[in-house]
Amino acid sequence: MKTRFLTFLVALFCLSISFASAREIINFDENWKFARFGAMPDGSKMEDQKNMFDVGFDDSQWRTLNLPHDWGIEGPFRDDLQNSTGKLPWVGIGWYRKQFQLPESDKDKMIFIEFDGSMSRTTVWVNGGYVGEWAYGYSSFQFDITRYLKFGQQNTVAVRLDNKPESSRWYPGGGIYRNVRLVKTNSVHVNQWGVFVTTTYVSDQRATVDIKTEVKGATEGVEILHEIYTQGNDPVKVAEKRVTLGTACSIEIKSPRIWSLETPNMYDIKTTLFKDGKPVDTYNSSFGIRTIEFSADKGFLLNGKVVKIKGVCRHSDLGALGTAINVRAIERQIEILKEFGCNAIRTSHNPPSPEFLNLCDRMGMLVDEEAFDAWQKPKLINDYSSLFGAWHERDLRAMVRRDRNHPSVIMWSLGNELIEFQDINDAPLSLALRDIVHSEDTTRPTTYGTNRMEAINSGFYKTSEVLGLNYKPMLYDELHKSNPNLPIYGSETASSISSRGEYFFPVSENKSQGNGGNFQVSSYDLYASGNGNIADIEFKAQDMNPNIFGEFVWTGFDYIGEPTPYNKDKTNLLNYADPVERERMKEEMKKLGSNIPPRSSYFGIVDLCGFPKDRFYLYQAHWRPDFPMAHILPHWNWPERIGKVTPVFVYTSGDEAELYLNGKSLGRKKKGQYEYRLRWDDVVYKPGELKVIAYKNGKVWAQDIVKTTKVASKLALSADRSVIAADGSDLSFVTVKVTDKAGLVVPRTHNTVKYTLTGPGEIIAVDNGDATSHESFQATERKVFNGLALVVIRSKKGEKGKIELTATSDGLKTNTLEINTK
Repeated sequence: MKTRFLTFLVALFCLSISFASAREIINFDENWKFARFGAMPDGSKMEDQKNMFDVGFDDSQWRTLNLPHDWGIEGPFRDDLQNSTGKLPWVGIGWYRKQFQLPESDKDKMIFIEFDGSMSRTTVWVNGGYVGEWAYGYSSFQFDITRYLKFGQQNTVAVRLDNKPESSRWYPGGGIYRNVRLVKTNSVHVNQWGVFVTTTYVSDQRATVDIKTEVKGATEGVEILHEIYTQGNDPVKVAEKRVTLGTACSIEIKSPRIWSLETPNMYDIKTTLFKDGKPVDTYNSSFGIRTIEFSADKGFLLNGKVVKIKGVCRHSDLGALGTAINVRAIERQIEILKEFGCNAIRTSHNPPSPEFLNLCDRMGMLVDEEAFDAWQKPKLINDYSSLFGAWHERDLRAMVRRDRNHPSVIMWSLGNELIEFQDINDAPLSLALRDIVHSEDTTRPTTYGTNRMEAINSGFYKTSEVLGLNYKPMLYDELHKSNPNLPIYGSETASSISSRGEYFFPVSENKSQGNGGNFQVSSYDLYASGNGNIADIEFKAQDMNPNIFGEFVWTGFDYIGEPTPYNKDKTNLLNYADPVERERMKEEMKKLGSNIPPRSSYFGIVDLCGFPKDRFYLYQAHWRPDFPMAHILPHWNWPERIGKVTPVFVYTSGDEAELYLNGKSLGRKKKGQYEYRLRWDDVVYKPGELKVIAYKNGKVWAQDIVKTTKVASKLALSADRSVIAADGSDLSFVTVKVTDKAGLVVPRTHNTVKYTLTGPGEIIAVDNGDATSHESFQATERKVFNGLALVVIRSKKGEKGKIELTATSDGLKTNTLEINTK
């Protein structure tokens, strides 16, 4: 028995068009006034002033800024704050105010304000009048502000946010951290997210596209024209159809361009409303043509072909940039994920930004979109459980309606590791949430991340159409046999932990013994959280159970907060169903003491900067078997270990390899069945050169060389892009390396590097990937961590020219890098 879902998809950036009756969309991100109250960044408290929503309130002393904005990332880091949420001051109250004018000609229009997300408990006023509120910080929402406006005069919008303590298990940021728009329409208009596209038939010869349109302001006398175009630099109209309101619209597209991971083809659809023959609204959206299918035996099929999910979980922060949305920063993350073979992302544990899904559509990345981290029963005092009763239906519908046109989205996840899993009597709630989703979209299955044995033993897990298991590879075979019609995948896997460039000796095989005593974790990749596993165990379980259609690794990137194994967050204990393991973890947490420095995670396959850890190459070797690669670890700078055993591991997509030390062979090893790394455990350290030659099917496949470096002598700078747009938001990510004279990165270096910049740009963040560092992200100097650091440069709007970044450090040769803005 199969569950088959035919779809299409993507989304909703309505674009303004030329004629006077069309809707108009205005970017509303610039020139806001901002001030903080409640819990202040320095630990003090400041009460809200009275009537800050009034038009006449004096905000002249408030800070002026542009959105998106995350107030928490500005710091400072504080020892007294929880490391589970990054030791950053995101808790508190924020006020934003903005003045704007609308012409008299708009008085017959309807005016909406749209928020893609604001953290959190948002309340909005316009000209002193209460407009509305939306509590969930990850939801997109819209308010009709027409009746509050003064046309031809100054208007004032005021927004209050309230981030409560104990409301998040990871760093959520604070502020209006996604984009804001004003939307002008006629009284007759397409509703927000009101165009829904599905494909009921797909072949190479033709595709049948069904379009449902929700219109506001009229029930008759309206005609709808849909025009479909290819998406790209040279769009071509491929089909159109005109129907009356209330009439089904089905359009045939000949020789369709199918959306796939390799060819993520998209279409644009322009929907024009005509009232009494006159155009009154135009709504632009996007979609893709593809089919998805989930089978208990075959797994996941995209366009009829089996695709193994090679996914990661992703929190929404952008490292040193915080949670404030930036398209280039998200794009870079996806580029890095694809480089090691990732093809899917689970949005743990909340709806992402529209920009994230647009990029997944365009770049060919699958998405398991998740709604909540909690339902009615709390993990924390002020988490989503405090909002669930009043808000869950609105939030769930907002997520599905906004994102159901995205071809990248293949599942709707209703939640993660829910307390409700412990009680079968809560199963009807899961069914109710599933029904809400399917009342908006029947083309995708529902799922959630199941971690508790109670849910397995009681049958609670059967309330979703696809079973996601968190850290349960040992159950794959048993559950498949007992549920032969249920598609199963690893919704959260591994939880391996490591620090980039850190290696501790002797090398322990105990997954909880990777600590070097300096709040780092060894990068021999043998270590994991108490409830997790090293990558190799999950690889083996997936390979032994090919009916399991894939996994989502925890996590692709390091993120701010949750620095397991140094995380004192009491909700860690919720991960342990075994009472013995739970007590052991409780004792481990007690041993940590009070002053725990780490402020970001160790879970990432890449670090907070986006620099690959060794695990990057372990996944690349397994997930990209046709990509010739080999990687040696550790580095080879161990003057204190001369004559001592220093194990060497090799990750390769080949099937065997030979290791050489200073030209002498240390033996050729072949991977066994369910073996994913090659190990030379008895190598005695001598300075010089390690070289590995990897083979596949008996032929040379790839090689890697690691050398003992000379002393650090200079700085090397490299930009991911040397030309960026002068739009005030485009970024260049500059990698800073401490090298020897030969240009080799010198590991174990921690020099402080200072940066100066000239030209039409600005340094907006610095980092080094060190989870224990409390240096500000918003600075012009930073220590390197194990030889590397990162500088993020943003262009200035409308200013074209040459940016020069200069890096200096005592005792090292200075270097300058050029970036151009156009």
